[in-house]
Amino acid sequence: MTKRLVLIACFLVMVLAPAAGAGQPPRPQQQDEFVPVSELPPQEQLPSPPLVITAYAFAWLAIGGYVLSLARRLTVVQHELERLEADTRRGR
Repeated sequence: MTKRLVLIACFLVMVLAPAAGAGQPPRPQQQDEFVPVSELPPQEQLPSPPLVITAYAFAWLAIGGYVLSLARRLTVVQHELERLEADTRRGR
């Protein structure tokens, strides 16, 4: 299940990340000096909201997958402990 979540998260990043920069036209020429962002034309500014949303979505999916993995493993350990306690009670 964890591998499945990681694959889904990777797929979402691969699909959403290129879409964030799809609306930008190619630059006609390179500039040699510094230009503040406030002076750039709107078409040359990097749209940060889609990139931030994609990063946060990936992080939360990774954290959620990790927590689900831990929960499953702890459940298995709990069942094993209960089985061992029952076995030791029967053995006495």
